Amino acid sequence: MSISSYPALDPKEYGLPDTAELAALLAAYSPEFAPQSLLSGQSAPQEQGYTPKVVPHSARASTRGPDAGGLNPIPAAEAAPSAARIGNVPVETIRADFPILGEVVNGHRLVWFDNAATTQKPGAVIDRLTYYYSHENSNVHRGAHTLAARSTDAYEAARGKIARFIGAPGSDNIVFVRGTTEGINLVAQAYVKQYLRPGDEIILTLLEHHANIVPWQLLAQETGAELRAAPVDDSGQIILSGYAALFNARTRFVSAAHVSNALGTVAPVEEMIALAHSNGTRILIDGAQSVSHMPVNVSALDADFFVFSGHKIYGPTGIGALYGKKEVLDAARPYQGGGNMIADVTFAETVYHEAPTKFEAGTGNIAGAVGLGAALDYLSSIGMQHIDAYEQELLAYGTRALSAVPGLTLIGTAAHKASVLSFVLDGHDLEEISGRLSAAGIAVRAGHHCAQPILRRFGLEGTVRPSLAFYNTREEIDLLVDVVSSIAGAKAWA
Repeated sequence: MSISSYPALDPKEYGLPDTAELAALLAAYSPEFAPQSLLSGQSAPQEQGYTPKVVPHSARASTRGPDAGGLNPIPAAEAAPSAARIGNVPVETIRADFPILGEVVNGHRLVWFDNAATTQKPGAVIDRLTYYYSHENSNVHRGAHTLAARSTDAYEAARGKIARFIGAPGSDNIVFVRGTTEGINLVAQAYVKQYLRPGDEIILTLLEHHANIVPWQLLAQETGAELRAAPVDDSGQIILSGYAALFNARTRFVSAAHVSNALGTVAPVEEMIALAHSNGTRILIDGAQSVSHMPVNVSALDADFFVFSGHKIYGPTGIGALYGKKEVLDAARPYQGGGNMIADVTFAETVYHEAPTKFEAGTGNIAGAVGLGAALDYLSSIGMQHIDAYEQELLAYGTRALSAVPGLTLIGTAAHKASVLSFVLDGHDLEEISGRLSAAGIAVRAGHHCAQPILRRFGLEGTVRPSLAFYNTREEIDLLVDVVSSIAGAKAWA
């Protein structure tokens, strides 16, 4: 996608130069930023579904030299083709939207299977960030000048896009945070802390990332509360009866992962939310590993809080979003102080703005929010339901392929999974496997994935973790399996 696919700008409203002047400025900056609609003196069209700008990988290539960390441009002809489609869009068309997929690593075409750690960025996001810094950069809310208005409009428009993407009632339910970790800490300190007394309990699950354990441990140490963890079965799925048995008169809050970053297990969050509410308990859902893989509607789920990170959903780093129901955001207290969040300050007292602004002390990651909005626009134009269906097919293919490797054990075999294909291989340590894969240009994560409790449930201290995204292909999985098979001393899977 290019700038020409963004909603039309009203030059008078934003204080922009006229269209011919703006087109000339954009063309001088980079021909790629010169929308034909502007060159012809017309406003840019409104977005109407997926209209990618297909740029060959060689044209999108990095300018890094041959000694820059082993990364070099790869000619488009070397990229393995795929006939697969996501909805009506060829996967190869989508792959052309991601500049970094045109890199090579150690002489091989990059295969990015580290998506659970972070996702790559489409040109639409990269272009939007460049446009922001070229034409809108300013602090928000407090300025009366033109750039402040542009920046504020872009920032608040991104908040609205997030609300629509996750099915929130409105923009006021969305708090900008640095990411999932900060969002969980905010809920712990601003909302839950005030209700805790010694002996009270918070329910987690064994599936949690450390970011959904440590903030609650710190809070428990401070208040005298205790943590309890819902068990999982041998497939890595939460045992609902065991979860339900944890509730009692001392339960004050629940915080649970939607999808396990270590196993890929999709937790039964609908039932978990209903059980929490039937016991009079509020619940937070950690959506860091779910929101980029499946449609999410927080209103339909009836979640009290939902949090996710921008960099795991094809947006920039350092930005994320916390959703909260109005009543819980109203009840929460600010836990950081500074500018932007206040209506009035004297040395005697401070009057805070209402949510969400009362939680956004200081200058936020404005460009990051705008970039996240662009990422959500990009995904919406493809359709999360199509992305989910394609990734499920890819996950099933990868599961079959890796299961055929002698000595390989998949860790996490729940019936309902997303993205992750964690495994161990008899007689081979994690570093050896990940090193061999990296030498072949294949990026995976190896280690405990900041999820030690769930791995120890399976008697492990780590796994090799390929994790998928919608720009991955069966051909890339075949390359992964070829290398793993060679490590195992077995014939490659075919």
